[in-house]
Amino acid sequence: MRATTVVALASLLAACTTSPEGRQQIGEHTATGAAVGAVLGGVAGAILDKNDVRGVAVGAAVGAAAGGSIGYLMDQRQKAFAKSLEAERAARTAEVERLRDDLLEITLFDEVGFDFDSAEIEPAFRPTLRRPAEVLIKYDQSHARIVGHTDSVGPEDYNLELSLRRAEAVRRALIDYGVPPERFTAEGRGEAEPRADNTTEVGRQRNCRVEIYVSPAEV
Repeated sequence: MRATTVVALASLLAACTTSPEGRQQIGEHTATGAAVGAVLGGVAGAILDKNDVRGVAVGAAVGAAAGGSIGYLMDQRQKAFAKSLEAERAARTAEVERLRDDLLEITLFDEVGFDFDSAEIEPAFRPTLRRPAEVLIKYDQSHARIVGHTDSVGPEDYNLELSLRRAEAVRRALIDYGVPPERFTAEGRGEAEPRADNTTEVGRQRNCRVEIYVSPAEV
């Protein structure tokens, strides 16, 4: 089997197991990772030993184990974050979602986190940040990328700067709760990636948010 054919099959496997919304339910990603890992592992085995079918079999087994393991670990992280933010999820002030690859997206909406035009974290918002910090401490083989967003009220360049300051404020808070600083990056996107209609108050509230993307730490 040619490598190009198998890589295409790996892409197809990933596409077929992903929901149209780009999210997956807990547990789905373990199977996806194992399937794709098996295919790509088989490619590696074939490349290493083109004339020995055993190379394909061994590579597939190793790839399946690695892909399934990563999926399982990310399943456990997703469950832990969802449980820790259960009250916020019920109140619709936080979301925990699985993206297409091995990546979690934790969304914290700013209506309870920051005052208007401010990057100062509200005292009532700090317990919400403490809970995901505890999960990150428990699962110490994770990296987090914090991304701030705003609505479209005000100048675009100012909103970009405000979104970065809010992301940095969340990063500092998580560090204060004991997460090592080298496991974080922070960036601002301003008003560039709205989730809802900026012409309504409800829409603007949904657009003002901080997202935490959690991925396996680089080895």
